[in-house]
Amino acid sequence: MSRSTTGSDAAGAFDDEAVLLVGHGSRREKSNEQVRDLAVALEERLGVPVDAGFLELAEPAIPEAIAGLAGAVSEVTVVPLSLFAASHVKNDVPLAVQQARAEHDGLTVNNGAHLGIHPAIVDLLDDRAAAVEAELGVDRTEDDVLAVVCARGSSDPDANGDVHKLARLLDEGRDFARVEASFIGVTEPVLDESLHGVAKHRPDAVVVIPYMLGDGVLTQRIRDSADEFDDEYPYVDAAAGDPLGTDSRLLDVLGDRWQEARSGSVEMSCDTCKYKVELDGYEEDVGGARAMLRALTHQETHADREDVADDPHVHDAPEKHVAVCTNQTCAADGAPAVLERLRQAVRDSEECDARVTRSSCLGRCGEGPMVAVYPDGVWYGDADEDDADRIVSSHLDRDRIVSDLVDQTL
Repeated sequence: MSRSTTGSDAAGAFDDEAVLLVGHGSRREKSNEQVRDLAVALEERLGVPVDAGFLELAEPAIPEAIAGLAGAVSEVTVVPLSLFAASHVKNDVPLAVQQARAEHDGLTVNNGAHLGIHPAIVDLLDDRAAAVEAELGVDRTEDDVLAVVCARGSSDPDANGDVHKLARLLDEGRDFARVEASFIGVTEPVLDESLHGVAKHRPDAVVVIPYMLGDGVLTQRIRDSADEFDDEYPYVDAAAGDPLGTDSRLLDVLGDRWQEARSGSVEMSCDTCKYKVELDGYEEDVGGARAMLRALTHQETHADREDVADDPHVHDAPEKHVAVCTNQTCAADGAPAVLERLRQAVRDSEECDARVTRSSCLGRCGEGPMVAVYPDGVWYGDADEDDADRIVSSHLDRDRIVSDLVDQTL
């Protein structure tokens, strides 16, 4: 895709399609907000409506998110915010996409690829390493600097193999003494073992690069391991860097994955997929039936998004449905910002039970952004971000209509 495409340039070109960015989901709301932040930034980049959904532990789930878009557009492209192709990307997301196709007649749902191996990510990791070098006061062009790329670790050999490929690509053409691949769990080599191993080469410094999106528990474990190594080996300076975060280069990758999916050119690593071919040690995983069973079981396990400690259950319908027009005129007047503020206010509220979705044109062009609250039949016009908080705190929380915003009632 062209890097020169902006929201304003493309605003009229993609009125009938949207993107669903699918994050893993976390008990830490900060991690979920990172996915939503990337969705907002990707919408600005592509000029296409972008919503966020989650595989587990957070709302909305993929089916709910697609349902929220289905009434506003005729085509939705699902793009997983996943670093590698493991069970979530191979099983859970495709199952949700297939179910959405069956449930929404006339809606085209494209299934995109994960982030994977991409030059922009290699460049981003290089910058993360350079930041640690600056902190340690070393220069890889003059000092022996060894880098360790540390990923989460997976039971899928495809995903683990890609970590090693990424480490090799980071090593090629740069001045590192060497670059190693490591994992914080699940598979080997684990980070502590890798660090003790590289100490034998007596480098001047070891830079540990967390290959993760968010700054959570696992990232802190990586930092702790790097600090312990630094204390144990006084002749080596060592520190861990920051995760990928919401760096704008991720938008380059996500934009490419969107374009691939909507043009039917998605490529997956089927030649080494444990569900497609028989690999030593993974013989029991081969077969589409096993992948489907795993996905169905996983989907049921995480059906409860409100209290992950409870037994799984299917959500009841929300008490209220809030529709925000994001068609061209309302979008130009700030509807995407109103939409996100409404969603955030609903998440923060302990009182309201509402679902906030996009809507196609509500027929009040020039009087928006338009916000419609159902089943009350109250439409608010010319709403801004601050008005979104009022709509939630008064109307959704306490059933008190914000009279000065009312455009019409049905």
